[in-house]
Amino acid sequence: MNSPPLRLSQLFLRTLREDPADADAANARLLIRGGYIRRLAPGVHAWLPLGQLVLDEVERMLRAEMAGIGAQEMRLPGAAAPAQLHLMMSLLRGEVSSYRDLPVTLFQIQPAARDEPRPRAGLLRAREFVAHEAWSFDADFDGLQSAYNRHRAVYMRILERAELDYRIVAAPAGEGEHAEQFLAVTEAGEDLFVTCGACDYAATSAAVRGPARKGSGAVDGKAHPAPLGPTPAPEEVDTPDTPTIEALADRMGVPSSATLKNLLLMATTPEGVREVIAVGVPGDREVDLHRVQAALAPARVELFGDEDFAAHPELIRGYVGPQALAGKAFRYLADPRISPGTVWVTGANAPGRHVRNLVAGRDFVPDRYVDLVLVRDDDPCPACGGRLRLHRGVAVARIARLGRRPASVAVDVLGRDGRPARVAVGNYGLGVSRLIGAVAEQHHDEVGLTWPGPVAPADLHLVAAGRGEGVHLAAGRLADAASAAGLRVLLDDRTGVSAGVKFADAELLGIPVIAVVGRGLATGTVEIRERRSGQRSDVALAAAIGTIRELVEAGRGRG
Repeated sequence: MNSPPLRLSQLFLRTLREDPADADAANARLLIRGGYIRRLAPGVHAWLPLGQLVLDEVERMLRAEMAGIGAQEMRLPGAAAPAQLHLMMSLLRGEVSSYRDLPVTLFQIQPAARDEPRPRAGLLRAREFVAHEAWSFDADFDGLQSAYNRHRAVYMRILERAELDYRIVAAPAGEGEHAEQFLAVTEAGEDLFVTCGACDYAATSAAVRGPARKGSGAVDGKAHPAPLGPTPAPEEVDTPDTPTIEALADRMGVPSSATLKNLLLMATTPEGVREVIAVGVPGDREVDLHRVQAALAPARVELFGDEDFAAHPELIRGYVGPQALAGKAFRYLADPRISPGTVWVTGANAPGRHVRNLVAGRDFVPDRYVDLVLVRDDDPCPACGGRLRLHRGVAVARIARLGRRPASVAVDVLGRDGRPARVAVGNYGLGVSRLIGAVAEQHHDEVGLTWPGPVAPADLHLVAAGRGEGVHLAAGRLADAASAAGLRVLLDDRTGVSAGVKFADAELLGIPVIAVVGRGLATGTVEIRERRSGQRSDVALAAAIGTIRELVEAGRGRG
């Protein structure tokens, strides 16, 4: 059944001429100005009717694609992502008992929330959002891989129909065995990823493996004692007025890369247990807090604050070293570059003093080795040794093979051989509202949005540009005819609004095709504009629907 035209005279919509003061990204600026969303609180938005139509289109695509791979929709109670997995596995345990009950793929689309301390960039980093999540359950790994490939293809089709410029990159697997992220390329994103110019390697910054510095022990994620060597014993030295790594390196006569930077953090578990964490990286590198967060998940990680230093007087701000404190005052995570046998200058745990000749593995032993540094341009590619290039984007989707882990939520069924067999699990997620924000970031110009056809709230924006009754009657008839032809129509039938305001709103709202019924009515023509290209043509009223349909179908075909 075709929907009747949506009339602007009746629509709950108010467009804005000026950018909102707190809009720090194009998607926030244009979606708010266009009346698609309204900011209610930091990271929390209301979806107004026009925005809801965009949500509906993306969700409709998702449901059709999921139905195409045999997935079934359901709804779990609202909960954080880890809790959702536990709920799903508990539900599966009660419903599935044999390999004959598998495979099963289930999904849901519903509002979700995250404890986002710094919401920004409109829909790209929000506290409340709309998410699609799916789970596949198979009796063996071949089935899991097939499900993984199907979901990968679904997300690729969705992003391509939305005309997103995106990359699929390796991601940290967490408790699983393999994961990838789909990143929309945009400078407004806070997710960093790398590509290699010499091979096809691509990964999030948190998934890039760094090289270990040459030392006397191997690094495999665990600490290894380094044999005693010719390096002298540690020596404390006075280092007044050395507030920065650069000042310290200059005073000690060493490169910044020979200094050991130790960053203090406070990790809080979901149960509220707090723990002091120190992370060590070479002084010429920065700590990637996303990597630290991934390494310590599900604990939440925050930088040490004034209250934390006051509660831990043994930790001297600016002069922290791991010697005598690693494993006692804090759990110590070290980057692989701090490999056993390497020699460092670092804080002496006393005001105004540092220590030199500190040997990793001899004078301190990290609790764990983790890739911690912020990846930068020209770092070596871990796959081929070429040079990495750093890019910025926003993660719109993630797929992961959890395999038969995590064991804490595993489900066993009767296997084909009559023995218990563990179900192989896949997990897949797409941020629906974040995808819309990413589309708005990539598809706009200096005057407004330029929606791709498959996600636009309407196919045709029909403007009645005149005050005469005949103009509005003709526009209404054309709108009805377009609707009867299967097009989604937004009709600007407002009276008392100038043609200039209507044209400005049409460009701001960004519907793919704009038709203007106005001056050309006297000669039996209507002006048709393609929003993105700006191309215009005068078309006879009798041929208008056919021309519009061709433009709409061409736009849908691009995606």
